[in-house]
Amino acid sequence: MFVVSLIFAVMLHHPAGAYDPLDPNGNITIKWDIMSWTPDGYVATVTMSNFQMYRHIMSPGWTLSWSWAKKEVIWSMVGAQTTEQGDCSKFKGNVPHCCEKTPTVVDLLPGVPYNQQYSNCCKGGVLAAWGQDPSASVSAFQVSVGQGGTSNKTVKLPKNFTLLGPGLGYTCGPAKVVPSTVFMTPDRRRKTQALMTWNVTCTYSQFLASKHPSCCVSFSTFYNETITPCPNCACGCHSKSSCITSNSKEAHKKGINTPKKDNTPLLQCTHHMCPVRVHWHVKVNYKEYWRAKIAVTNFNYRMNYTQWTLVVQHPNLNNVTQVFSFDYKPLVAYQSINDTGMFYGMKFYNDLIMEAGPFGNVQSEVLLRKDQNTFTLKQGWAFPRKVYFNGDECMLPPPDAYPYLPNLASATPLPFLTAAAAWFLLMLQCIL
Repeated sequence: MFVVSLIFAVMLHHPAGAYDPLDPNGNITIKWDIMSWTPDGYVATVTMSNFQMYRHIMSPGWTLSWSWAKKEVIWSMVGAQTTEQGDCSKFKGNVPHCCEKTPTVVDLLPGVPYNQQYSNCCKGGVLAAWGQDPSASVSAFQVSVGQGGTSNKTVKLPKNFTLLGPGLGYTCGPAKVVPSTVFMTPDRRRKTQALMTWNVTCTYSQFLASKHPSCCVSFSTFYNETITPCPNCACGCHSKSSCITSNSKEAHKKGINTPKKDNTPLLQCTHHMCPVRVHWHVKVNYKEYWRAKIAVTNFNYRMNYTQWTLVVQHPNLNNVTQVFSFDYKPLVAYQSINDTGMFYGMKFYNDLIMEAGPFGNVQSEVLLRKDQNTFTLKQGWAFPRKVYFNGDECMLPPPDAYPYLPNLASATPLPFLTAAAAWFLLMLQCIL
């Protein structure tokens, strides 16, 4: 018991605690490529790649900061900007873009002038998940650094990298020099390479992001009228005093959906007090297939979810026949196990979950083929083992609260039961 407690404590206080068993290789890699030397420093391309399969960075976007090792300044930037210039009073003539010892950088908004744009920039800091849209999972900018080293031997790597995406949760390791990046010319007939390259790897931990979950799960079935709700205070009841009821006048007040600068939520009053609820309904049991309905509901009046993702772990996801209304992609983190899949909205159809209200939900159904050796409706087998929304694990109800089969029920499909009953009555008539 002591050993288990010790391991758990180490995970909480060590970057390894960010390990996600459903996405073991997921991370955000920040790559610095020095493209040229200048009289007092260098020009670098900084590329941020989101290699997480189902966790994206949504609006208001990423914020990146670091500490300079010496007395470096940023002369100019293309495709991003620092939030503060700092004290540049000692410079005469050309004034740097930023003189801060620890600069804080944000992406530019869409629509900026072309002379301020850079490849893969200007998306407001929004990064898609790699598994959902690889082409939109990259952000980049160019930075001209002064008062730094002018060769591979004199350059000092920045340190103390921090990444907000957009809130807490990410832990970044130290910068490490790696083999220089190789580039292909547009005609793909010549290779060039960076003068120097270093990488910074950032991993996500839900423990660091919040002490409470941000979503919960409820269950229901066709064979039991009982609905198993989300657990009480699943996401903490700290904000229950500031929530509003769905039928109140305040819920329809003008400007209620305007987000706050600090992204403070305004929740609809519920017993679970979660911004998002995922409902899993076991809908139909056929002879060779079974069908489940999935509904995602938003209870936050100040947040709509773009490019949302829903990850479900269930043993029967190794045989998905059809998914209606959602896009679906299996997540095979371990080649021998195929029990996890990612659902996400169809582009321009339901990839946006609106704020709390009549349009704040999306739903779909999934048809699965049975494995007769493992399929059962007993003991909650038909319900997910884990559920993640936007990369955060949702709280499930306790197993003893799951809907249960009636005493006389079984996992036998209804058409077969009907046929068996008819055959029994026919035989009874013959005997009489």
